[in-house]
Amino acid sequence: MKHEVLNIAVFCSGEGTNLQAIIEAVQRGDIKARLSLVVSDNKEAHCLQRAKKAAVKTIFLDSQEFSSQKEFEKELIAYLQEENIGLIVLAGFMRVLSPFFVQKYPNKIFNIHPSLLPAFKGSTNAVRDALNYGVKFSGATVHFVDEKIDNGPIVLQRVVEIEEDDNEESLRQKIHRQEHIIYPLTIKLFAEGRLKVEGRKVKINKEKG
Repeated sequence: MKHEVLNIAVFCSGEGTNLQAIIEAVQRGDIKARLSLVVSDNKEAHCLQRAKKAAVKTIFLDSQEFSSQKEFEKELIAYLQEENIGLIVLAGFMRVLSPFFVQKYPNKIFNIHPSLLPAFKGSTNAVRDALNYGVKFSGATVHFVDEKIDNGPIVLQRVVEIEEDDNEESLRQKIHRQEHIIYPLTIKLFAEGRLKVEGRKVKINKEKG
């Protein structure tokens, strides 16, 4: 029996380095899925240029043109349904999705956070917070998205050591390098049907689903 190809949408608001890592993983064939759509709420976001260069369909949605967040998200859902999206990947998307949206895609939305969750949960600058707090290790976490911020079940984490001469930029670069490894890997595992959510835990099956 032939499996239907998984269609992925990436939401981004900025530079799009995680998007680039995902694009390259799809192009190499590491991720057996189709990157069908890139959505941004920022018209000037470089992630849109990265998507266009890779011949991926792009959509810019200006939230200010809608009367409410719910109306904005209804429009977003319409685009996702049009492309038959089965997985949503948040890659530097600077809007918090409402429970209304999240409940439409249970266990089908990923987010990446530049800390070892639950440390610095909800922080808008977790890299700076880690340095200011004086922790010796930080890292990156990929998790499923639920109705609360940075709260869903954790899929993968990678640790980086914070050295005495690290500053915000050097630590951010260290964490980015790990993000670019674990985000494509998480998507690969999802596409292969190898992730099983049991409460707060995510089990990774050795065999493809």
